[in-house]
Amino acid sequence: MAMKLVVLGATGGTGMEIVRQAVERGHLVTALVRSPNRLKVFRNRITVVQGDLLNSGDLAQVIAGHDAVLSAFGPRVPISKADANLLERFAQALTQAMRSAGVRRAVIESVAFLFKNSIMPPAYFLGRLFFPGVVSDTFAMERIFRETELEWTMLRPPQLTDAAYTGKYRVLEGRLPRFGFKIPRANVADYMIRAVENRFAIRKVVGISN
Repeated sequence: MAMKLVVLGATGGTGMEIVRQAVERGHLVTALVRSPNRLKVFRNRITVVQGDLLNSGDLAQVIAGHDAVLSAFGPRVPISKADANLLERFAQALTQAMRSAGVRRAVIESVAFLFKNSIMPPAYFLGRLFFPGVVSDTFAMERIFRETELEWTMLRPPQLTDAAYTGKYRVLEGRLPRFGFKIPRANVADYMIRAVENRFAIRKVVGISN
């Protein structure tokens, strides 16, 4: 059954894949973006709205009347000082907007660095060592969602690649699959859409990898 989906972070690698696959599956897609140029490839097949993803008013207007929000939004790497708490601010704006719009379902791309129980790879150790800002900001984002009544799913992939879609990947609740080092963005997008279609992993943290 066709669903009305809002895609945030739609011009990034995972976001473009979410849009492409959602359209192919017959869903109605609305993308809220700062710069719509990269979405010209989809022409009249999606609705593109220009706005600020950190503004709860802009978000609420776009989200109203939709079934779910799929977010691949994140800071550009290397992360500037201005973006230090970008995901925390984004989560505050998005949760407020979803409440205002009366939309409860969200699937959010997070990071595997938050898995403290992952030994191979030692995700949390590597994250704290090399990307402490990413770890603290993403943790804050997840905490904000946890404290709401919303039906969220946090998806924590390891290193994202531009490899082709395979549809073959491992998913574990509450942990990263063993030897989970990489995954194509296209496979992450596939899981995010399926989680909405099939209503699974609600209020769960999920690890995903090749």
